[in-house]
This record gives sequence, structure tokens and C-alpha cells, in this order.
Amino acid sequence: MKHISSPHNAIVRQVEQLQRKSKIRRKEGLFIVEGHREIQLAARGGFEIEKILVCGSILFAREDYTAVDVYQKLGIETQPEIISVTGEVYEKIAYRSGTEGCIAFAKAKSLSLSDLQLTEQPLILIAESVEKPGNLGALLRTAANVDAVIIANPTGDLYNPNVIRSSLGCVFTVPTAMGTTREVTDFLNNSSIDLYAATLQSSERYDVIDYKKGSAIAVGTEATGLSEEMRAAATSNVIIPMSGEIDSMNVSVSAAILIFEAKRQRDFK
Repeated sequence: MKHISSPHNAIVRQVEQLQRKSKIRRKEGLFIVEGHREIQLAARGGFEIEKILVCGSILFAREDYTAVDVYQKLGIETQPEIISVTGEVYEKIAYRSGTEGCIAFAKAKSLSLSDLQLTEQPLILIAESVEKPGNLGALLRTAANVDAVIIANPTGDLYNPNVIRSSLGCVFTVPTAMGTTREVTDFLNNSSIDLYAATLQSSERYDVIDYKKGSAIAVGTEATGLSEEMRAAATSNVIIPMSGEIDSMNVSVSAAILIFEAKRQRDFK
């Protein structure tokens, strides 16, 4: 088992670059997964784990362990390379505290719309131009029970560490694709999936809509909402009635309300 004791090691520098720079993630086709639960979910979600850096004093509370011990501890069936690191090195590369002493290199998946495998009457969440990684991660977490998430006009990187952290690993378990708004609306139209745009303009109450057929629910940024292009392509615009003087809510809260209604109509199936 390879061991790293220097914080200046090339692999340590690679971890830091992959954590900080989306350009490097895209170029290498790799991203960083940090923590026991997240690595396990990534493996179960079909992501290829290339190698795992382990701090034994944290993961096992001891230094004498084998690669097999790591596979069993993480509950993964594949056998990626295991590299042991010192506590000093782990502290340098850990993106957040309390991540159980393990950090993995994972290979990115295709995010093409054509690669989505959908059920006959799918329920899809569309997030258009969501800027903040935390909001995107929260939307993925909110969408844990839909058939797919489509990110229209993406402004960031799906494998940003903040997206992974705030999604609680749902980024690995929810089928996800990206495309321009035009590509997304064309895809829905060609797939005979109705589009419901959450917006204030010319909208119907969300709870009078029938979501039992193939349906896509689109939400936009909290600042500007959905684009005119997305609204114009919608089967119907929908609104969540609100009392008081505030006319908007957190995008993941809005998505949760709409998804819950759709799932309720489908008997939560």
C-alpha cells in the first residue's frame, strides 16, 4: 500500500486542484468524493472509484489496516487503489471536518440528455440557471425521489464539492443531465413529457394540475426566476399561493412543494 506523508506530494496537489478548479475537473474527467457515506453512495450509483486516500487513525482509530479492511469498511465491491496518508496530510486535503478519514477520486459520468433512461411516465425536476452550488445541491437532495434531474443552462459544475456536500450524496443517486434551455425543451417535447414552469406570470395554482402523466417541473433562480424561453415552452405555468408580503421562497422549498404534490397524485410511487 502506497503511503503519503508529505503535504507537498503530487497526489495531494491533485486533490486540492480537483477540489478548487472546475476546469481541472473537466480536463481530467475526475472529481473528489469526501466521506464514508458519500463514497459508498457514489460506488452504488455506478461511479468508478479510481483511488481512495485513507487516514487510518480517523477511519479505523488505528494505523494497522489493509486495503481489504477499507473495502469492507466502506462497503464497496470494487477494489480501487488504497493510499494511506498521515493525519497532517489528511487535514490539508479534507474539504470539511468530520468526514471519517477517507477521500476518493471518482470518474465523472456523461451528463448528456440522450443518456437519460426514463420510465414510461417519468417525473422530472428541471433546474434552470441555478447559480449557487448550495442551492443546486439542495435541489438534488429535494429531488431524491424523482426519476431524473435536468440542469438547464448550467452556470456551475455538478461535481463542485459544495454541490456534493449539500446534496448529501443525492448527486450520485439521482439520474442527472445537462443542456441548454432549448435542448431541454426539445428533449421534453420529443419525449412527450409535459412541462410545468414555476413562475408568477400567467400561472395556475400548482394543485389543480394533473401530474400523473409524464411531467417535468421547472424551477429557476430565486432572483430572476425562469427564462422567457422556458416559460413559453411550458404546457402550463404554475404558482404556489402565498399570503403576506413576500412573493417568493427558497428554490428548493418551492421544488419540494411541487414534487410532493406530483408524488401525492401518483400515490407516492
